[in-house]
Amino acid sequence: MNRDTLILNQKSAHTLGFFDAEKGEAITQITLPNYPHEFVVDSNREFAYVGHYGVENSGIIGDNGGCDIFVIDIKRREHVRTISAWPYFRIHGLAMDNQDRLYAMSESHNVMVIYENPQTATAPDRALPSGGLKTHLFSLSADGETAFCLNLLSHTVTKIRPWEPTVDPVAMYPGKKPEGNCLAQDGKTLFVTNRLDNSIVAVDTTSLTVKASAASGQDPTRVYLSPNQQLFVTNYQGGSISIYDQTLMPQGVIELPADPIAVSFHPDGTTAYVSMTNDQVAVLDVSSTRILRTFNCLAEPDVSFLLPAHSQN
Repeated sequence: MNRDTLILNQKSAHTLGFFDAEKGEAITQITLPNYPHEFVVDSNREFAYVGHYGVENSGIIGDNGGCDIFVIDIKRREHVRTISAWPYFRIHGLAMDNQDRLYAMSESHNVMVIYENPQTATAPDRALPSGGLKTHLFSLSADGETAFCLNLLSHTVTKIRPWEPTVDPVAMYPGKKPEGNCLAQDGKTLFVTNRLDNSIVAVDTTSLTVKASAASGQDPTRVYLSPNQQLFVTNYQGGSISIYDQTLMPQGVIELPADPIAVSFHPDGTTAYVSMTNDQVAVLDVSSTRILRTFNCLAEPDVSFLLPAHSQN
């Protein structure tokens, strides 16, 4: 009988793990080249695409890092193929649009690479500059026509048009060291966390102006839009998650046993899975914001994805 499965990147263990989400037990651990990082899953839940960052963190010098994307067959739970991103290194942010085209960001080169059919691609079909420096993550519109790039070193958000190569990036300043980001469901607002300002801001995606802001906990690295349309902000040095509505009114704080790294949600909106720096995952009841349980994993858990039981038939 199929059960809900949590797919979890364990960056410093160099593995992509499949866990029984209820029991917290590892089903399979797929070993990958050193320091895999972000991953995305296609709309049919057939393949996961894992970016090869290739070094422990962005402060590492003297090592280019990785320039590949690993293709994981979800049903077989196997690494079945590798796609090249050459000559672009340190693949970090990843996204797929509603046509299952794959977009990946090279942090070292500030270049987005695009694969029109990632199931068969061997190399990028397109590449374009992010318009910023040390581009880490990005948000993508559902149709793939617009992306918003988060640039750690230039302290900017840049709006780019992946399918219009003659359109120049447009930059705005959201705060110091912007990193966390997510789009509102209607695409009209981009929510951004600023790590050095300890803040979250709401950016109008048309005018590229800040229309609201709020204080966060210490070092907010990520922001997620939950299935019930709340914002969850991970306070990486604050050992907590701050919750807001989309006007940025605070809705509460969840204290955690360790600093949070990443969050994913069950599609039904009832449960959240929080990767933490103590090499555990905390399972949260979203409505009560109570920790239901924790389970152990391998070193440095990061991005995760909840695969419901009914989707595995």
